[in-house]
Amino acid sequence: MIMIKRLLFLFAVLAVGLSASASGPQAVFEETSHDFGTIKATGGSVSCEYKFTNTGTEPLIIISVTNGGCGCTTPSFPKEPIAPGKSGAIKITFNPAGRKGEFNRQVKVRTNAASKRESLRFNGVIVP
Repeated sequence: MIMIKRLLFLFAVLAVGLSASASGPQAVFEETSHDFGTIKATGGSVSCEYKFTNTGTEPLIIISVTNGGCGCTTPSFPKEPIAPGKSGAIKITFNPAGRKGEFNRQVKVRTNAASKRESLRFNGVIVP
């Protein structure tokens, strides 16, 4: 009987812990990296999208998307809250003008989710 009570207590603690971690907003990205491959420096800007779904129980708010300050990367993202179960995308535009060689960059996504920040990476090679 004591063993059953202990097991029930353990089960209750686990259930509360699991339900607490599943509440609130949660951004789940399909991909967190992108390879542009080989691009020309004079070929103009290139873009990619990082699609995500709010798998949480509350609206997801993207607070900011910031780059490393190089000026070559421009992010755009939804300004409105993303409802639970709905999807959105963050678009990254990279301008290779005046650069050459390999590049490996990232942007940081700040949200109201428990994890708070996510890094989205992209890379490639720029040829003259």
